[in-house]
Parts: sequence; structure tokens; C-alpha cells
Amino acid sequence: MERLQGSYFTIDQMADNLLHGSKRADQKTNVNEQGFSFQQIFQQASAQNEERVSFSKHANERLASRNINLDDNQMERLNKGIMQAKEKRINESLVMMDNIAFIVNIKNNTVVTAMDQTTNDSNIFTNIDGAVIV
Repeated sequence: MERLQGSYFTIDQMADNLLHGSKRADQKTNVNEQGFSFQQIFQQASAQNEERVSFSKHANERLASRNINLDDNQMERLNKGIMQAKEKRINESLVMMDNIAFIVNIKNNTVVTAMDQTTNDSNIFTNIDGAVIV
């Protein structure tokens, strides 16, 4: 079978092209000034974004109302705790750090809520399946 005007006849041919990275001779890859393609930049940005913790609207409100400010070192430790929970296949985790409790959805790398020891009256945490202390 031959290609018609640069298109493929079967889905298998297209899948093979996408999965194995084979390129047609007439296909050009757009690169930026540093020589990186869009796909390389996108994959790098996705990997970095995947590793970094995000905060839900509720968590941001709790941090602000409880005057909890995290420095770069604490953010790094929080990310490390989330990675440890991910390695243990925890889904919803309590991450304890410097007398601050974070409830984290590990799959989404998202802090759901946060509290410090002075504002948490009951010290009871529900709907978690693991805890990490960093």
C-alpha cells in the first residue's frame, strides 16, 4: 500500500508512527532557538508540573485564614512527603511537617486542607489511608 498525499491507510500505521517515533522523510520538526521541539518542552513541563504540589481553593483559604506561610524548604519537604506517599501507594494522606497537618490527594498532588496544631481542636483526621511525617 502506498501513502496518499502524506496520509496513512490504517490506524495501525499511524499508531506505529506515534508509538515508535518514526518520522516521514518529508516531515519537519519545529524547534525553538535552543533546538528543543515543542514535544520535548511539553514533556519537560508536564513532568515538572506533575512533581509539584498544588493547593485547592479550600486549602489556600485555610492557609490564609490560619496565617500559615510556607517557605521554599517547607515546600520541598512537602513535595518529598507526597512522593513518599505515592511510592507507598497511598491515595489520601496526612502529611505532618513542623506542627502543620496537610491532607493531600496523592493522585492529583493536591493539598485539600491544612491546619496547624493550635487551630486543630480535635486532632482527628478522617478519610485518609496513610500518613507521612517529614
